[in-house]
Amino acid sequence: MNSTGQTRKEEIIKTAAKLFKEKGYSAVTMRDLAKAVNIRAASLYNHIDSKQDILKSIIISLAEEFTRGMETIKNSEDVTINKLRAIVALHVNITIHNTYGMASLNNDWMHLEDQLDHYLSLRKNYEQDFVEIIKSGIEAQEIRDSNPEIIMFSILTTLRSLYLWIPKKEDLKGQELAKNLGDVLINGINPKSTKA
Repeated sequence: MNSTGQTRKEEIIKTAAKLFKEKGYSAVTMRDLAKAVNIRAASLYNHIDSKQDILKSIIISLAEEFTRGMETIKNSEDVTINKLRAIVALHVNITIHNTYGMASLNNDWMHLEDQLDHYLSLRKNYEQDFVEIIKSGIEAQEIRDSNPEIIMFSILTTLRSLYLWIPKKEDLKGQELAKNLGDVLINGINPKSTKA
């Protein structure tokens, strides 16, 4: 373990995620990674099997974290507006703690090879659950009767790009960001819209 309590493997994965964000997955070599973590390239293989395994570790662990969060939100007895706010908070919290990993999740998922189908299945289920929450909100007249797919796409597009914006805002506090973002994404910017 190093001074921050990470194992060498965790340090390698974290460093790789940063390099993938900066240079792109395809451009990063094992030599680049070894240099960044200050070990010989051959020694990397004592901790990891391949660059592909690192990518899988980053993306699949985040996708599964989102899946677990969505499962909890979907199964809660809360009203739809609060479920949508919880989804916003889920994205904010995961992104704040994994900005580099979120870059890989958004930009490098197509390189997953043998885990691609698993990832796409997780993503599809997540989006279906999101749409189902929206549909139930429309049926309960908690949210405006509009196309659920467009509502989901609009909210999710913003949430998926948070990794680009958050690092530029050093003074951001997660709860405050989640609340403010939820206000804009769910209530809109119309001053006459009703607040939840």
